Amino acid sequence: MTTNTADPATETGGWRAERHQGHPVLGALSPSRASDFTTCPLLYRYRTIDRLPEPTSSAMARGTLVHTVLEDIFDLPPDDRTLPTAVSLLAGTWQRIVGEEPELAAVVGTAASEDNSDPAVIAGWLRGAEPLLATYFRMENPSLLNPAHRELHVEVPLPDGPVLRGFIDRVDIHQQAGIRIVDYKTGRAPGPRFEQKAMFQLRFYALVVWRMTGELPALLQLTYLGSGEYLRLVPDPDDLVTFESKVRALWDSIVAVYDSGEWTPKPSRLCDWCSFQQLCPAKGGEMLPLPERARPDSTSHPHNAESAYTG
Repeated sequence: MTTNTADPATETGGWRAERHQGHPVLGALSPSRASDFTTCPLLYRYRTIDRLPEPTSSAMARGTLVHTVLEDIFDLPPDDRTLPTAVSLLAGTWQRIVGEEPELAAVVGTAASEDNSDPAVIAGWLRGAEPLLATYFRMENPSLLNPAHRELHVEVPLPDGPVLRGFIDRVDIHQQAGIRIVDYKTGRAPGPRFEQKAMFQLRFYALVVWRMTGELPALLQLTYLGSGEYLRLVPDPDDLVTFESKVRALWDSIVAVYDSGEWTPKPSRLCDWCSFQQLCPAKGGEMLPLPERARPDSTSHPHNAESAYTG
């Protein structure tokens, strides 16, 4: 796709999402929360209802850093959107991120014994982001792009269904080619056995954008910087209608589990990466009691406005 020219009409109207009142406890449904429930209902509960803190890994923090640099580079004139410039943004961007979330400073370094305040250690950690940026510039030339939206909040309530919510890294709009939804991934592209999870995210964003704006995206793209590969979807209206039915059914399942209070764990190989093993009966732990505000028979939970924005 060549240089993108945004239609001024896209800066207002359907692209400007508003927050909607979701379920009083479960809030809205996002691709990540849908994935959590499919993986394990108890994982979903601990993240969405209990909101238990989880440690941030070095890889996750580096992903945040790279995402932010790739967002900010489009604030520069096209001729300045180069790999050396992107690399030069890493240190200042990381300082800004840590200023907003100081706890992230702890992830710097490659060994527990390293001083994460040592400039040399920080510089070494930052160099780990450079190959990801180099891969991006091999895959795409940002000087030829003019994104219509970056880090875009999208949200739409389905009639008699859940509120769907998400954040899209980039939206390109071209007068001839149409709308392209782009999301960056700092990991490697999934193999065929695990591709469906990624396709769920693409279909989810396609559905939300379609319902929110009335415009069907021409292309959805996951850009895997860890392996230099794309995963793409050309959405089909009939397919999205079917997908919407599946999303509704998934939401009905989530609400049914909430109403029953039976947050049964679902053991799998993914348990090895779960932060909540000590609180999981399937791993010999003891399940936490459900918070009072989240109990189906609680009279207080419908007024808990903050929980409506979980997603």
